[in-house]
Amino acid sequence: MPAAVQVIQSASSAEKLLKPERLRMLELLAEPDSAAGLAKRMKLPRQTVNYHLRELEKEGFVELVERRPKGNCLERVVQTTARSYVISSVALGALGVDAGQARDQFSSAYLVAAAARAIREVSILRQRADKAGRKIATLTAETEIRFANSQARQEFAEELVNLVARLAMKYHNDQAERGRSFRILLGGYPVITKQEPVDEAFVRME
Repeated sequence: MPAAVQVIQSASSAEKLLKPERLRMLELLAEPDSAAGLAKRMKLPRQTVNYHLRELEKEGFVELVERRPKGNCLERVVQTTARSYVISSVALGALGVDAGQARDQFSSAYLVAAAARAIREVSILRQRADKAGRKIATLTAETEIRFANSQARQEFAEELVNLVARLAMKYHNDQAERGRSFRILLGGYPVITKQEPVDEAFVRME
């Protein structure tokens, strides 16, 4: 069973993934298929498909599901290891987004940086938990609010910040010997109501 999300941590893995034909292969391999099946669906030479599949399998993007008889040989059937993939800022090295560099907590840049840090840190924790055969404790709260105007939005933000501060003061205990610190992330952004194709190769965050 493929994982829900796989986080890519290395630049070399990201480089091998970000090729149009390989991305298309991963889309098609949401359901198990063979190199021959992929070659037929993508109208590519089987030798080309085999090469890309070997690279994807080497990096852990696809895995062997079964070997099934076909003629006088066994055909390898593979599938993606996850239903979706996310590239961590770690893969960008010094160019990766850093929440410490974005000072304005109300800017889109800070929100993106904080979200990137959460992806990076949770993936590290999940990796360690998998090795130890344990689970990690996480929580997610998500909702949608329609504000009457910008003033209402600002008042909500101030009330939320004050409420979180009170809760943090109530439950934070830096003297607890067996306690464990958690990072709490809250963010907000306008809901996308109209789907449009993305024309730009990149988006600047200020």
